[in-house]
Amino acid sequence: MVSIRLTRRGARNQPFYHVVVTDSRKRQGGASLENVGYFNPIAGRGETPLRLDLSRIDYWVGHGAQPSERVRSLIASYRKQASA
Repeated sequence: MVSIRLTRRGARNQPFYHVVVTDSRKRQGGASLENVGYFNPIAGRGETPLRLDLSRIDYWVGHGAQPSERVRSLIASYRKQASA
């Protein structure tokens, strides 16, 4: 099964996450099929905390990919932010 999930990057105490499409059987930091965005929970002033490629996410969800709970909430907040 294909899943859309976060993979952690960044230094200690400075988390940075890539939103990736990957095979659910692969380990968290392993190879991914496609990188569809990023999430920076500690973004400073002038930095973008969340960037997603919604067209590619919709493509993968349309082909059966399952987003994780956290990614699902990030997608909802990004859609709400983009419509405003």
